[in-house]
This record gives sequence, structure tokens and C-alpha cells, in this order.
Amino acid sequence: MSMLAMFGGQNLCAQNAADDIVGYYYSEDPFTGEGSQTYIYKAADGTYEGKVCWVENVKKKSFLGLVFLKGLEFDAQNNEWKNGEIKYPGKKGTYKMYMKFTDDKKLKVRGYWGIAMLGKTMYWYQESSKRKQL
Repeated sequence: MSMLAMFGGQNLCAQNAADDIVGYYYSEDPFTGEGSQTYIYKAADGTYEGKVCWVENVKKKSFLGLVFLKGLEFDAQNNEWKNGEIKYPGKKGTYKMYMKFTDDKKLKVRGYWGIAMLGKTMYWYQESSKRKQL
């Protein structure tokens, strides 16, 4: 096997791992306990974004379609998505953030202000499809 083929294969694996984050995720708001679903997708610039696609509380339907997560880049060495920004829907301010799978379906989401130690961690659970809004 040529060196070019070996390196090309490694690059392909890294790209597949980067796209593993694409999909639907359920989470509960750490402040209210209300559920929501986020869709993470690859943006035109190659980074990853997330938007609200389902909310448990019908009073928060105005958040549907809101892109609140932007700029995530895949770090193959650490197998995580970093350098992103997250905005808490309905609140002021934008926070730095990173994400990392803790197992096949559980995504650790860490939002922070300044340094990663000053922040909040949530866990999002991957789902196979979009939930239907009532």
C-alpha cells in the first residue's frame, strides 16, 4: 500500500468522525427542566451549527428554527467539536462552547464564559428522527 493511500484513508476516517455529530438531539433545559430538540448540521463554511427544531413548551414555539449554536470545528486529535459559540434562547449573551461524545448517543455540551472552568455542562441525547411539534 502506498503512503498516499494510507494518509488518504486516515483523512477520510477523520472526516467521517467529524460528521458523526450531525443529527437530532434531545435535552432538558437546566433551568426549567423543559425538553427541546436540536438539529446539528454542517454549515456551508464547513463548521457545525445547531437550531431548535422542537420544544416541549408550546409557549416557546417562537424559538423554532433559531440557530443558537455556531462555529463548531472538529478536532480529530481530541475527538471533539470546539471553538463554537452558543446562545441560550431567550437570554442575553453568547458563550464559548465545545462538545464531545461520552458514548454512542450521549453528547457532552459545555458552555462557558472566558475559560472552560467557568461554565455549565449539559448532556444531549441523540435521537433517530425529528419530533413532531404539537
